[in-house]
Amino acid sequence: MVKPPPKKKQRFEKTDSSQKPNGKVKTKFFKAKKTPRDDKEKKPAQVFERVSQPDPSQKRRDDSRPSKPTQLKSLRGIVNEKGKARAELSALEPPSAPSKTKPAALIQAEEHPHKPTTFKIIAGSYEKLLYGLEGSFPSSSTLDGARPKPTLVPIFIFPAHVGSVRSVAASPSNGKWLATGSSADEVVRVWNLRQKKEVGGLFQHTGSITHLTFPSPHHLLSCSEDGTIVLYRTKDWAVLREFKGHKGKVNCVAVHPSGKVALSVGSDRTIRMWDFMRGRSAGSTKIYKEAELVRWSTTGTKFVVQTLNTIDVFSTSMTLLCQITHTARIQDLRFVSRPGGSTDSEVLLVAGEDKKVAMYEE
Repeated sequence: MVKPPPKKKQRFEKTDSSQKPNGKVKTKFFKAKKTPRDDKEKKPAQVFERVSQPDPSQKRRDDSRPSKPTQLKSLRGIVNEKGKARAELSALEPPSAPSKTKPAALIQAEEHPHKPTTFKIIAGSYEKLLYGLEGSFPSSSTLDGARPKPTLVPIFIFPAHVGSVRSVAASPSNGKWLATGSSADEVVRVWNLRQKKEVGGLFQHTGSITHLTFPSPHHLLSCSEDGTIVLYRTKDWAVLREFKGHKGKVNCVAVHPSGKVALSVGSDRTIRMWDFMRGRSAGSTKIYKEAELVRWSTTGTKFVVQTLNTIDVFSTSMTLLCQITHTARIQDLRFVSRPGGSTDSEVLLVAGEDKKVAMYEE
């Protein structure tokens, strides 16, 4: 059932994140060779080494602790009041004429023109195991008008964590890296899908891992119950930035298709915006319930926020476009472009506890 959108707009709160860091972060990650040329000559298994748990007594760094907030009109208001941030607004609008200058961002957007006929399915279980399946579709010449039926072949099974596997994410395009998180430990496990083995762990968080995502083949984002979001570089698994602003656990983070901004939701019932151009918090707004998921559309012109069985669809100016009530509690959702359709033709796929996948369109 789709309810008509209300006319009331939500407001962002501006956050001053100019406060200097009050400490240092003791970061432990994979130890990579200093010279990039050496990495190419050696096998990946020789480049990475396992690391141990960091010293919990070491003081953590707060790169984006918010100070006293002030009211702003909307996300557009943030950009209009700061002339230097006008590039962010252009990134949130549909693509028009190509720009002459392209500002640098922490995460570069990736294009995916090729749609393969083979795919991999990676699943975590309550039994602490990680399952890998490889699937393929038959060629069109062998179908004879019949509906294609994919074939699935098991490729690996690993004992991944000491508890149930809570988060799984695979790097796009190259499909080399796989990251997993558990509700029983504070470690992000990294796996090499090509060699089908574990290569090490990331120990940056002090709470259970809640969400993992690869916004590009070169970066990994992790969310935790410790209230932080950490950005890693997959080249050497160095920590590029630690974002802190939520009061409580962070449930999910979603990066805009441009790679310049991101949205996150947490147990503090807020939607927080992160400026990846400057590496800091850009604002936040309160919502009526604790959100579990946030997702951008493929065009970046709108996003959705999910709580239990309800989906709120917002524009980039934080205007509520519509509200969807699903028939069962939602497990996951994602925008998908229509095959063979125009660039702005997309649908919303929703997977629920009723073991069904529903499709919503405008």
